[in-house]
Amino acid sequence: MGTPDFAVGVLQYLVENNQNIVAVITAPDRPAGRGRKLQGSAVKQYAVAQEIPVLQPTNLKNDDFITHLKSFEADLQIVVAFRMLPKVVWQLPAYGTFNLHASLLPQYRGAAPINWALIHGEPKTGVTTFFIDEKIDTGEIIFKEEVPISKRETAGTLHDTLMRVGSKLVLKTVHAIADGTATTQEQPKTKTAKEAPKLTPENTKIDWSQTAAQIDALVRGLSPYPVAWCYLNQQEEQLKVKIYKTTVEPAIPTEAPGTICATKKTIKVACINGYLFIEELQLPGKRKMDAASLLNGFTFGEDAMLT
Repeated sequence: MGTPDFAVGVLQYLVENNQNIVAVITAPDRPAGRGRKLQGSAVKQYAVAQEIPVLQPTNLKNDDFITHLKSFEADLQIVVAFRMLPKVVWQLPAYGTFNLHASLLPQYRGAAPINWALIHGEPKTGVTTFFIDEKIDTGEIIFKEEVPISKRETAGTLHDTLMRVGSKLVLKTVHAIADGTATTQEQPKTKTAKEAPKLTPENTKIDWSQTAAQIDALVRGLSPYPVAWCYLNQQEEQLKVKIYKTTVEPAIPTEAPGTICATKKTIKVACINGYLFIEELQLPGKRKMDAASLLNGFTFGEDAMLT
């Protein structure tokens, strides 16, 4: 069960390693692109190409869906990046249902563990397989594997690494459950566990009162999607700007935080303890471009500020 690209990588790895996938459950088709035509999820597209039956329930408690799911007589269910399952679904297989989560549980329970680990500047993260229970990401742990986070890691690069590591951990978990060697342990109870809530326009907006390193971590943690953003204010105009790539220059700026200092080829912004060079960005109605390309046809006013 899964929907985004992360789940595709896991599904593909299982197929390539000769696991018998009897069905795939994913989200209903949704409008996409300029024409807003209905489009299946990445998981659906891969499953259809592999001639694997696909279920797309709108209601996971629906009797017809449950009956259809039972008809496949699956021994085990695997969840990757999917919504919370009702008990009637996760308790169905004889060997239960386990989830792959992209963090070292109990840290970063929630919808966006990859992003928040980067935003918070963690030195490491990882993947965890655990049996599903009635709460979100709280079930008994089967396996964990740590992954170091490099200094210039982005959500995109970390996603790909965790997908590869996670795919192998899922297969390891399947084999352990099948041969009866899987053991579990309760998740540690801790008051210091960090959460990984859903990303929203509010928590992806840049706060220019933060340090340059904190803003850089936010940018990397949201690149290439959903992307950190802020407003460009100049000459009584306000534009929404998406920022994809930055670097930090330690310094003691004399300008107010958010002040833009642009040359013919570079864009740097004053922060409370340094400057942030903006290397890739996107203005409304424009394509993403590097700073030098943008400055070929765009001029920042003397009053330009990012807020």
